[in-house]
Amino acid sequence: KMTREELYDRTGIQIMNFNSVFQLFAQSLAGELDGADKILFIPDLLSYMLTGEMVCEYTILSTSAIMNPRTKELDPDVLSVCGLDKSRFARLVYPGESVGTLKPEYAASTGLGEVQVKAVAGHDTASAVAAVPARESNFAYLSSGTWSLMGIEAAHPVINSRMFEMNYTNEGGVGGTITLLKNITGMWLLEQCLAAWRKEGREYSYPEAAEMARSCRPSPAVIDPDAPEFAAPGDMPQAILRHCAEHGIPAPETDAAMIRLIYDSLAARYAEVLGKLREVAPFEISTLHIIGGGSQNDLLNQMTADACGIRVVAGPAEATALGNVMIQAGLGRSAIAAMTGTKQYNPR
Repeated sequence: KMTREELYDRTGIQIMNFNSVFQLFAQSLAGELDGADKILFIPDLLSYMLTGEMVCEYTILSTSAIMNPRTKELDPDVLSVCGLDKSRFARLVYPGESVGTLKPEYAASTGLGEVQVKAVAGHDTASAVAAVPARESNFAYLSSGTWSLMGIEAAHPVINSRMFEMNYTNEGGVGGTITLLKNITGMWLLEQCLAAWRKEGREYSYPEAAEMARSCRPSPAVIDPDAPEFAAPGDMPQAILRHCAEHGIPAPETDAAMIRLIYDSLAARYAEVLGKLREVAPFEISTLHIIGGGSQNDLLNQMTADACGIRVVAGPAEATALGNVMIQAGLGRSAIAAMTGTKQYNPR
Protein backbone atom coordinates (compact mmCIF):
# COMPACT_ATOMS: atom_id res chain seq x y z
CA LYS A 1 0.00 0.00 0.00
CA MET A 2 1.03 3.62 -0.50
CA THR A 3 -0.63 6.76 0.86
CA ARG A 4 -1.52 9.78 -1.27
CA GLU A 5 1.28 11.72 0.43
CA GLU A 6 3.84 8.98 -0.32
CA LEU A 7 2.73 8.76 -3.94
CA TYR A 8 3.05 12.52 -4.35
CA ASP A 9 6.46 12.59 -2.68
CA ARG A 10 7.75 9.94 -5.08
CA THR A 11 6.21 11.28 -8.30
CA GLY A 12 5.30 14.96 -7.76
CA ILE A 13 2.09 14.43 -9.76
CA GLN A 14 -1.16 15.93 -8.54
CA ILE A 15 -3.73 13.39 -7.46
CA MET A 16 -6.40 12.97 -10.14
CA ASN A 17 -8.62 9.94 -10.54
CA PHE A 18 -7.60 9.39 -14.18
CA ASN A 19 -3.84 9.21 -13.53
CA SER A 20 -2.24 6.23 -15.28
CA VAL A 21 -0.99 4.79 -11.99
CA PHE A 22 -4.57 4.09 -10.87
CA GLN A 23 -5.49 2.57 -14.24
CA LEU A 24 -2.41 0.33 -14.17
CA PHE A 25 -3.11 -0.72 -10.57
CA ALA A 26 -6.70 -1.69 -11.43
CA GLN A 27 -5.70 -3.51 -14.64
CA SER A 28 -2.90 -5.38 -12.90
CA LEU A 29 -5.18 -6.36 -10.03
CA ALA A 30 -7.73 -7.69 -12.51
CA GLY A 31 -5.05 -9.65 -14.40
CA GLU A 32 -5.63 -7.66 -17.58
CA LEU A 33 -1.88 -7.07 -18.07
CA ASP A 34 -0.79 -10.68 -17.57
CA GLY A 35 -0.34 -11.32 -21.29
CA ALA A 36 1.32 -7.99 -22.07
CA ASP A 37 5.02 -7.87 -22.93
CA LYS A 38 5.32 -4.07 -23.00
CA ILE A 39 3.06 -1.24 -21.87
CA LEU A 40 2.98 1.72 -24.27
CA PHE A 41 1.44 5.14 -23.80
CA ILE A 42 -0.68 6.35 -26.74
CA PRO A 43 2.05 8.63 -28.26
CA ASP A 44 4.51 5.73 -27.95
CA LEU A 45 2.02 3.43 -29.65
CA LEU A 46 1.92 5.81 -32.62
CA SER A 47 5.73 5.78 -32.77
CA TYR A 48 5.67 1.98 -32.67
CA MET A 49 3.14 1.84 -35.51
CA LEU A 50 5.35 4.13 -37.63
CA THR A 51 8.70 2.49 -36.90
CA GLY A 52 8.25 -0.86 -35.20
CA GLU A 53 10.38 0.48 -32.33
CA MET A 54 9.04 0.56 -28.78
CA VAL A 55 10.00 3.55 -26.64
CA CYS A 56 8.78 5.33 -23.51
CA GLU A 57 8.82 9.10 -24.09
CA TYR A 58 9.75 11.27 -21.11
CA THR A 59 6.97 13.88 -21.09
CA ILE A 60 4.05 11.47 -21.39
CA LEU A 61 5.65 9.09 -18.89
CA SER A 62 5.96 11.96 -16.43
CA THR A 63 2.18 12.46 -16.28
CA SER A 64 1.52 8.87 -15.24
CA ALA A 65 2.53 9.09 -11.55
CA ILE A 66 4.86 6.12 -11.96
CA MET A 67 8.00 8.19 -12.74
CA ASN A 68 10.26 9.81 -10.17
CA PRO A 69 10.92 13.37 -11.46
CA ARG A 70 14.14 13.64 -9.44
CA THR A 71 15.76 10.63 -11.12
CA LYS A 72 13.64 10.82 -14.33
CA GLU A 73 13.24 7.05 -14.10
CA LEU A 74 10.38 4.72 -13.30
CA ASP A 75 9.89 4.52 -9.54
CA PRO A 76 10.37 0.88 -8.48
CA ASP A 77 8.27 1.20 -5.30
CA VAL A 78 5.28 2.67 -7.13
CA LEU A 79 5.58 -0.05 -9.79
CA SER A 80 5.76 -2.71 -7.08
CA VAL A 81 2.48 -1.54 -5.55
CA CYS A 82 0.97 -1.84 -9.04
CA GLY A 83 2.34 -5.36 -9.41
CA LEU A 84 4.70 -4.29 -12.20
CA ASP A 85 8.43 -3.80 -12.81
CA LYS A 86 10.63 -1.82 -15.19
CA SER A 87 10.88 -4.69 -17.67
CA ARG A 88 7.28 -4.03 -18.73
CA PHE A 89 8.25 -0.65 -20.17
CA ALA A 90 10.38 0.27 -23.20
CA ARG A 91 13.57 2.36 -23.30
CA LEU A 92 13.26 5.99 -22.26
CA VAL A 93 13.64 8.70 -24.91
CA TYR A 94 13.47 12.48 -24.73
CA PRO A 95 11.83 14.88 -27.20
CA GLY A 96 14.09 15.33 -30.22
CA GLU A 97 15.71 11.88 -29.97
CA SER A 98 15.41 9.43 -32.85
CA VAL A 99 12.91 6.62 -32.34
CA GLY A 100 13.71 4.72 -35.50
CA THR A 101 13.21 4.69 -39.27
CA LEU A 102 9.86 5.02 -40.99
CA LYS A 103 8.61 1.57 -42.00
CA PRO A 104 9.13 0.72 -45.70
CA GLU A 105 5.39 0.55 -46.45
CA TYR A 106 4.83 4.06 -45.05
CA ALA A 107 8.02 5.34 -46.65
CA ALA A 108 6.68 4.20 -50.03
CA SER A 109 3.03 5.25 -49.61
CA THR A 110 3.91 8.75 -48.38
CA GLY A 111 6.85 9.30 -50.72
CA LEU A 112 8.97 10.41 -47.76
CA GLY A 113 11.46 7.61 -48.02
CA GLU A 114 12.92 5.82 -44.99
CA VAL A 115 13.36 8.97 -42.91
CA GLN A 116 14.15 9.13 -39.22
CA VAL A 117 11.15 9.43 -36.90
CA LYS A 118 11.89 11.69 -33.95
CA ALA A 119 10.23 11.65 -30.57
CA VAL A 120 8.22 14.77 -29.83
CA ALA A 121 6.79 15.86 -26.49
CA GLY A 122 4.06 13.23 -26.43
CA HIS A 123 2.21 15.10 -23.73
CA ASP A 124 0.33 17.87 -25.54
CA THR A 125 0.90 20.39 -22.75
CA ALA A 126 4.67 19.89 -22.93
CA SER A 127 4.58 20.53 -26.70
CA ALA A 128 2.46 23.66 -26.12
CA VAL A 129 4.81 25.00 -23.44
CA ALA A 130 7.75 24.43 -25.78
CA ALA A 131 6.06 26.87 -28.19
CA VAL A 132 5.68 29.71 -25.66
CA PRO A 133 7.25 32.65 -27.58
CA ALA A 134 9.09 33.95 -24.53
CA ARG A 135 12.31 35.90 -24.85
CA GLU A 136 12.83 35.81 -21.07
CA SER A 137 12.95 32.87 -18.66
CA ASN A 138 10.93 34.26 -15.74
CA PHE A 139 7.47 33.75 -17.23
CA ALA A 140 4.35 31.82 -16.36
CA TYR A 141 2.14 30.23 -19.00
CA LEU A 142 -1.57 29.56 -19.29
CA SER A 143 -2.55 26.94 -21.84
CA SER A 144 -6.13 28.04 -22.37
CA GLY A 145 -8.88 25.99 -23.95
CA THR A 146 -11.65 23.68 -22.76
CA TRP A 147 -9.29 23.01 -19.88
CA SER A 148 -6.65 25.45 -18.66
CA LEU A 149 -3.20 24.67 -17.34
CA MET A 150 -1.19 27.37 -15.60
CA GLY A 151 2.40 26.92 -14.56
CA ILE A 152 6.07 27.74 -14.85
CA GLU A 153 9.03 26.01 -16.42
CA ALA A 154 11.59 24.87 -13.84
CA ALA A 155 14.94 23.14 -13.92
CA HIS A 156 14.06 20.87 -10.99
CA PRO A 157 10.87 19.47 -9.46
CA VAL A 158 9.34 21.25 -6.48
CA ILE A 159 7.91 18.61 -4.14
CA ASN A 160 6.95 19.49 -0.58
CA SER A 161 3.96 19.52 1.77
CA ARG A 162 2.76 22.88 0.47
CA MET A 163 2.77 21.65 -3.12
CA PHE A 164 0.88 18.51 -2.05
CA GLU A 165 -1.66 20.62 -0.17
CA MET A 166 -2.22 22.82 -3.26
CA ASN A 167 -2.26 19.69 -5.50
CA TYR A 168 0.17 21.20 -8.02
CA THR A 169 1.96 18.90 -10.42
CA ASN A 170 5.53 18.36 -11.69
CA GLU A 171 5.39 17.11 -15.27
CA GLY A 172 8.19 16.64 -17.76
CA GLY A 173 9.01 19.31 -20.31
CA VAL A 174 11.21 19.65 -23.38
CA GLY A 175 14.94 19.67 -22.66
CA GLY A 176 14.50 17.61 -19.49
CA THR A 177 12.74 20.53 -17.77
CA ILE A 178 9.84 20.36 -15.33
CA THR A 179 6.51 21.97 -16.18
CA LEU A 180 5.26 22.85 -12.73
CA LEU A 181 1.56 23.53 -13.16
CA LYS A 182 -2.03 23.37 -11.97
CA ASN A 183 -4.96 22.00 -13.95
CA ILE A 184 -7.92 24.40 -14.03
CA THR A 185 -11.34 24.09 -15.60
CA GLY A 186 -11.32 26.44 -18.58
CA MET A 187 -13.92 27.29 -21.22
CA TRP A 188 -15.73 24.03 -20.42
CA LEU A 189 -18.32 25.93 -18.40
CA LEU A 190 -19.09 28.30 -21.28
CA GLU A 191 -19.04 25.53 -23.90
CA GLN A 192 -21.58 23.52 -21.91
CA CYS A 193 -23.80 26.57 -21.35
CA LEU A 194 -23.78 27.35 -25.07
CA ALA A 195 -24.70 23.74 -25.83
CA ALA A 196 -27.59 23.83 -23.34
CA TRP A 197 -28.93 27.13 -24.69
CA ARG A 198 -28.65 25.85 -28.25
CA LYS A 199 -31.04 23.02 -27.37
CA GLU A 200 -33.48 25.67 -26.12
CA GLY A 201 -33.26 27.60 -29.40
CA ARG A 202 -30.82 30.32 -28.26
CA GLU A 203 -27.58 30.02 -30.23
CA TYR A 204 -24.59 32.29 -29.63
CA SER A 205 -21.19 32.26 -31.32
CA TYR A 206 -18.08 32.70 -29.19
CA PRO A 207 -17.58 36.31 -30.36
CA GLU A 208 -21.23 37.01 -29.55
CA ALA A 209 -20.83 35.46 -26.11
CA ALA A 210 -17.80 37.66 -25.45
CA GLU A 211 -19.75 40.78 -26.44
CA MET A 212 -22.62 39.72 -24.18
CA ALA A 213 -20.21 39.43 -21.28
CA ARG A 214 -18.63 42.79 -22.12
CA SER A 215 -22.05 44.45 -21.99
CA CYS A 216 -22.63 43.31 -18.39
CA ARG A 217 -21.37 44.82 -15.18
CA PRO A 218 -18.79 42.77 -13.23
CA SER A 219 -20.37 39.94 -11.25
CA PRO A 220 -20.98 40.72 -7.54
CA ALA A 221 -19.31 37.42 -6.59
CA VAL A 222 -17.65 34.51 -8.36
CA ILE A 223 -18.05 30.73 -8.47
CA ASP A 224 -15.31 28.10 -8.25
CA PRO A 225 -14.85 26.79 -11.81
CA ASP A 226 -13.17 23.67 -10.40
CA ALA A 227 -16.12 22.69 -8.20
CA PRO A 228 -16.80 18.96 -8.72
CA GLU A 229 -20.46 19.56 -9.65
CA PHE A 230 -19.31 21.22 -12.90
CA ALA A 231 -17.32 18.20 -14.13
CA ALA A 232 -20.28 16.40 -15.75
CA PRO A 233 -23.36 18.46 -14.92
CA GLY A 234 -25.78 17.43 -17.65
CA ASP A 235 -27.26 20.94 -17.67
CA MET A 236 -24.51 23.46 -16.97
CA PRO A 237 -26.69 26.59 -16.53
CA GLN A 238 -28.79 24.77 -13.94
CA ALA A 239 -25.66 23.45 -12.20
CA ILE A 240 -24.31 27.01 -11.96
CA LEU A 241 -27.63 28.31 -10.58
CA ARG A 242 -27.69 25.52 -7.95
CA HIS A 243 -24.08 26.31 -7.03
CA CYS A 244 -24.97 29.98 -6.59
CA ALA A 245 -27.97 29.15 -4.39
CA GLU A 246 -25.93 26.78 -2.21
CA HIS A 247 -23.11 29.29 -1.72
CA GLY A 248 -25.09 32.50 -1.31
CA ILE A 249 -23.95 33.95 -4.63
CA PRO A 250 -26.38 36.26 -6.48
CA ALA A 251 -27.76 34.22 -9.35
CA PRO A 252 -27.33 35.56 -12.91
CA GLU A 253 -30.73 36.46 -14.35
CA THR A 254 -29.82 36.48 -18.05
CA ASP A 255 -27.65 34.46 -20.40
CA ALA A 256 -25.32 37.45 -20.71
CA ALA A 257 -24.96 37.68 -16.92
CA MET A 258 -24.23 33.93 -16.78
CA ILE A 259 -21.45 34.34 -19.36
CA ARG A 260 -20.03 37.33 -17.46
CA LEU A 261 -20.05 35.25 -14.26
CA ILE A 262 -18.04 32.53 -16.00
CA TYR A 263 -15.51 35.05 -17.32
CA ASP A 264 -15.14 36.78 -13.95
CA SER A 265 -14.77 33.44 -12.19
CA LEU A 266 -12.10 32.18 -14.60
CA ALA A 267 -10.09 35.41 -14.27
CA ALA A 268 -10.34 35.22 -10.47
CA ARG A 269 -9.26 31.57 -10.48
CA TYR A 270 -6.29 32.36 -12.72
CA ALA A 271 -5.25 35.10 -10.29
CA GLU A 272 -5.54 32.70 -7.35
CA VAL A 273 -3.44 30.01 -9.03
CA LEU A 274 -0.81 32.53 -10.18
CA GLY A 275 -0.56 33.85 -6.63
CA LYS A 276 0.20 30.36 -5.34
CA LEU A 277 2.70 29.78 -8.16
CA ARG A 278 4.53 32.92 -7.05
CA GLU A 279 4.92 31.31 -3.61
CA VAL A 280 6.89 28.38 -5.01
CA ALA A 281 8.53 29.78 -8.17
CA PRO A 282 12.33 30.08 -7.92
CA PHE A 283 12.12 33.43 -9.75
CA GLU A 284 9.91 36.51 -9.87
CA ILE A 285 7.23 36.00 -12.52
CA SER A 286 7.14 39.03 -14.82
CA THR A 287 4.89 37.93 -17.68
CA LEU A 288 1.98 35.55 -18.24
CA HIS A 289 1.94 33.94 -21.69
CA ILE A 290 -1.50 32.70 -22.77
CA ILE A 291 -1.34 30.05 -25.49
CA GLY A 292 -3.89 27.77 -27.14
CA GLY A 293 -7.35 28.52 -28.50
CA GLY A 294 -8.26 30.68 -25.50
CA SER A 295 -5.48 33.11 -26.41
CA GLN A 296 -7.83 34.54 -29.06
CA ASN A 297 -10.34 35.70 -26.43
CA ASP A 298 -9.58 39.42 -26.10
CA LEU A 299 -12.00 40.09 -23.26
CA LEU A 300 -10.85 37.20 -21.06
CA ASN A 301 -7.20 38.03 -21.77
CA GLN A 302 -7.71 41.60 -20.55
CA MET A 303 -9.72 40.44 -17.54
CA THR A 304 -6.92 38.01 -16.70
CA ALA A 305 -4.30 40.76 -16.91
CA ASP A 306 -6.45 42.95 -14.65
CA ALA A 307 -7.16 40.20 -12.11
CA CYS A 308 -3.56 38.98 -11.98
CA GLY A 309 -1.98 42.42 -12.12
CA ILE A 310 0.52 41.18 -14.67
CA ARG A 311 1.44 41.78 -18.32
CA VAL A 312 -0.23 39.20 -20.54
CA VAL A 313 1.12 38.13 -23.93
CA ALA A 314 -1.39 36.10 -25.98
CA GLY A 315 -0.55 33.63 -28.74
CA PRO A 316 0.06 31.42 -30.57
CA ALA A 317 -3.33 29.69 -30.74
CA GLU A 318 -1.97 26.43 -32.23
CA ALA A 319 0.82 26.09 -29.67
CA THR A 320 0.76 22.29 -29.38
CA ALA A 321 1.16 21.76 -33.14
CA LEU A 322 3.88 24.42 -33.35
CA GLY A 323 5.79 22.92 -30.43
CA ASN A 324 5.57 19.50 -32.02
CA VAL A 325 6.98 20.77 -35.33
CA MET A 326 9.60 22.88 -33.54
CA ILE A 327 10.97 19.82 -31.74
CA GLN A 328 11.18 17.79 -34.96
CA ALA A 329 12.92 20.66 -36.76
CA GLY A 330 15.35 21.28 -33.90
CA LEU A 331 14.22 24.90 -33.50
CA GLY A 332 14.03 26.96 -30.30
CA ARG A 333 11.65 29.48 -28.76
CA SER A 334 13.34 32.36 -30.53
CA ALA A 335 12.16 30.92 -33.85
CA ILE A 336 8.59 30.65 -32.57
CA ALA A 337 8.74 34.24 -31.30
CA ALA A 338 9.99 35.44 -34.69
CA MET A 339 7.39 33.62 -36.78
CA THR A 340 4.20 34.03 -34.74
CA GLY A 341 2.14 37.10 -33.91
CA THR A 342 1.26 37.92 -30.32
CA LYS A 343 -0.90 40.52 -28.62
CA GLN A 344 -0.10 42.25 -25.34
CA TYR A 345 -2.49 43.19 -22.53
CA ASN A 346 -1.42 45.42 -19.66
CA PRO A 347 -3.25 45.40 -16.32
CA ARG A 348 -5.57 48.33 -15.75
